[in-house]
Amino acid sequence: MEICMNETADLEYLEKKYQLSKRLLLDSNPFFENEKIFKGEKIVIPGWGFVQNNPFHPSPSLTKNTYNAVPISWPVIDPKRPYHFFALTSDIKVLKKNYPFIKERIIGRSVLGNPLVELLIGSGTKKVHMNGSFHANEWITTAIMMKWLNEYVRKLILNESINGISVRQLYEQITLSFVPMVNPDGVNLVLAAESFDPQVKEQAVKLNNNCEDFSDWKANIRGVDLNNQFPAFWEIEKERKSPKSPAPRDYPGDYPLSEPEAIAMSELVKQSQFELIVAFHTQGEEIYWGYLNYEPEKSEEIVKEYELLSGYKGIRMIDSHAGFRDWFIKEYRKPGFTVELGRGRNPLPLDQFDEIYRKAKGIFWASLYLLCK
Repeated sequence: MEICMNETADLEYLEKKYQLSKRLLLDSNPFFENEKIFKGEKIVIPGWGFVQNNPFHPSPSLTKNTYNAVPISWPVIDPKRPYHFFALTSDIKVLKKNYPFIKERIIGRSVLGNPLVELLIGSGTKKVHMNGSFHANEWITTAIMMKWLNEYVRKLILNESINGISVRQLYEQITLSFVPMVNPDGVNLVLAAESFDPQVKEQAVKLNNNCEDFSDWKANIRGVDLNNQFPAFWEIEKERKSPKSPAPRDYPGDYPLSEPEAIAMSELVKQSQFELIVAFHTQGEEIYWGYLNYEPEKSEEIVKEYELLSGYKGIRMIDSHAGFRDWFIKEYRKPGFTVELGRGRNPLPLDQFDEIYRKAKGIFWASLYLLCK
């Protein structure tokens, strides 16, 4: 919420009044330059909102006498719905309005020009990256991630703890990089094909064996599997994958990093010096954590914590190459994980949402607090 100062005050006064850290206040007001806020100046108080004193007798006017300022203790978004790119952009606006310390950055654009959004939360030197919806019909990963994010910022404002560690400590020690939807064109094709230009949709129908049901579509809009695009023995996948041309799934492209979405993710990693990455997929309730013995010893410690918290099964080696996680581990020798959320056949139904959220939320939190120890 935004307030106008009735009198001059310093940051310490606002910290005490609203029970917030100085860091959160500064990150929510990036143009604030002084330790004092003067009478008449406006300042944003993150994670606070106005509620009516008596909701059963609503006042006809919005006045300070009829509304109280309170910390937001409820979710501000509800991502439990078909979660296309339009839903994501709408929810990002809501989150940023209520929690303006969330930074938004466009790291690239999809084939159709949709922005690939990175959300940044935290001010720490250690960097953790998470992403979802590399595959179009795995869009539920984005919805789950956004619920985790809402829960994180809610707990941050309320000064709660996870596993004995203050969430504010996580914020101050770690910067979380969140790319909730790597493949916006593909997700929209699965969930909102009617929104496409007729020529684009016609081409997709041809690639989809002349079928207008895109529920099994995994690739980007050009028919390239984005998680088979990375230079980690890509040539093995190119040789053995059965699609030899663009298809709804599994085609690794004509060469590594041929697609703008894969290029954007590669460049993000190169520029960011992440300590750990987690890519969320569906399905199987498994966690892939090794790659040809390139992974560090620390990876095994982390996956054991993931297993304990989620009930998912950690698997060190699988016969697969050219994935985002494979490439990260091979290039940087740091912990990287692919987490397969839920069970069943993709796309997983929304009636699994609550169970997936409950089981896997520990993986989200552990990815942060393990780096604080």
